Amino acid sequence: MTAATLSPLPEDKQALAARLIEGLDVAALHWLSGYVAGIAAQRQAGGKAASTEAVASVTESQARLTVLYGSQTGNAKRLAEELGRRATAAGLAVRVVRADAYPVRELKQERLLYIVISTQGDAEPPDDSRALIEFLGSARAPKLESLRYAVLGLGDSSYPQFCAIGRQVDQRLAVLGGQRLFTAGEADVDLESVSQPWLEQALQQAREQLKTATPLAKVTPLRTARNAPVWHREQPFAAPLLLNQRITGRHSDRDVRHLELSLEGSGLRYAPGDALGVWPTQAPALVDAVLGTLRLDGETSVQVAGEALSLRTWLGERRELTQLTRPFFAAHAERSGEIALREWLAPTSREALAELFSRWQLLDLLRRHPADWTADTLVAALRPLAPRLYSIASSQAVVGEEVHLTVSHVDYAIDGEARWGAASRYLAGRAEGETVPVFIESNERFHLPADDSRDIIMIGPGTGVAPFRAFVQERAERGAGGKNWLLFGNPHFQSDFLYQVEWQQALKSGQLHRIDLAFSRDQADKIYVQHRLREQGRRLYEWLEGGAHLYVCGDASRMAKDVHKALIEIVAEHGTRTAEDAEAWLNLLIQQGRYARDVY
Repeated sequence: MTAATLSPLPEDKQALAARLIEGLDVAALHWLSGYVAGIAAQRQAGGKAASTEAVASVTESQARLTVLYGSQTGNAKRLAEELGRRATAAGLAVRVVRADAYPVRELKQERLLYIVISTQGDAEPPDDSRALIEFLGSARAPKLESLRYAVLGLGDSSYPQFCAIGRQVDQRLAVLGGQRLFTAGEADVDLESVSQPWLEQALQQAREQLKTATPLAKVTPLRTARNAPVWHREQPFAAPLLLNQRITGRHSDRDVRHLELSLEGSGLRYAPGDALGVWPTQAPALVDAVLGTLRLDGETSVQVAGEALSLRTWLGERRELTQLTRPFFAAHAERSGEIALREWLAPTSREALAELFSRWQLLDLLRRHPADWTADTLVAALRPLAPRLYSIASSQAVVGEEVHLTVSHVDYAIDGEARWGAASRYLAGRAEGETVPVFIESNERFHLPADDSRDIIMIGPGTGVAPFRAFVQERAERGAGGKNWLLFGNPHFQSDFLYQVEWQQALKSGQLHRIDLAFSRDQADKIYVQHRLREQGRRLYEWLEGGAHLYVCGDASRMAKDVHKALIEIVAEHGTRTAEDAEAWLNLLIQQGRYARDVY
């Protein structure tokens, strides 16, 4: 006997229910179950509540804090959930909602709203927030004279339009009549220096705003709360390295590593699509070079927030040295007194400065434009070291208490001197048996469809192929009936075809149903994955029309934009739509969770 046979729903309603829950994550499903349970309780009580539903909804919103978050890499989600925990501990009624799970019709009823949202690349919203941003900017957005709000924007100051989406939301809510409770926060990659004071102020304001509010009813949890994992961002697990293997050929100009780490005894769990956070340390040679350039003694003691460490330890374990940031560049320009450096900071030089940041590291600025720094002022001006997130390249259902990564070792030269990426250098230099501090970062929007009969299309050039190795492993283990299509690209077939043998075996065994390859440098005209997409445009559109899920992973600056442009053209051509309608159709897929991107 099937679940459908036991269902009290008519057959047509069963189909509607299945469509309703398609693509929803666990949090959204729990919210929906509570919503439906509330309606059932009202009807069971005699239907009285139905006549006062609108009044109850408004009254409830007056007594509650809503925290919305828009997150691409997980930081905004983490901070929003932290605020939710603090508010709950303070006895406040609060709900924390991902932007694409928020019913925008409820906005006009909100009385206290906090929004935590990141900015991606060149002033792009997170994928989960596109519909919300569009709604706020449209004529359909309601007047919000009764709303009190605050915004925390997250961004990266190395990009020209730092925290642009946070600013946009903050200004738009004010235009709609909302009352800003306090100045919007703008947090750089070192989140805590801005986010923690913002969270404290947000909680204090929430207490003030809700101090006279009385909850209408006790909220009963729909599931038993789980304890926080023992190992997390602030307390990483020391994972022993099991394998560190180069998987590009000897003639390749790229050094890509396949890494396998043990999670044995950690209790850490992950799903395909999640990321592994890695806490690196700086290479001693780079620390020595910075100290030598500035003529500073590495053994000098520096105290920050009550913690005293040697300058060498601060630089090696606590501060960013391979990335330039706008705040440090500005501070260095002030110290050097060079007019040329100040001109780089002019609004008209944003693009040029971003291009400079893509080439120069800290050491290049220090050497080309000397300035005096003390140990104390240097540590204070540098950005705190942040963990790096890598898409997981394995299914835990297949590899057990292991986690696999695909890492490109960033290693190049400027004026004949070596430069490298902090985390990739750190990982590439680890020997088997050594440990790596790691934690799991969930990425719910990049998970496989719950319905195993759905087809999936995976676009992952370069190391962007990593999560799709996990996808294919997982789908094979689950015996998924849906088809799997991979599009992969890299410079050369002979030296850069990552996991070639595995893909060939997957094709032979039927675990992978189609693969299209784009090796850009193997012919006179460069061929990229977006060219293969256009060649297979009709087939791709048919898959999407048939309910397939589409995933893109890799470079955000060019690849993801080029792929999205190609998708618009394909949908316009084969769906007989205008370009504008084609983009709207793709945005709908994003909202439905059928077009997901993990780009960086």
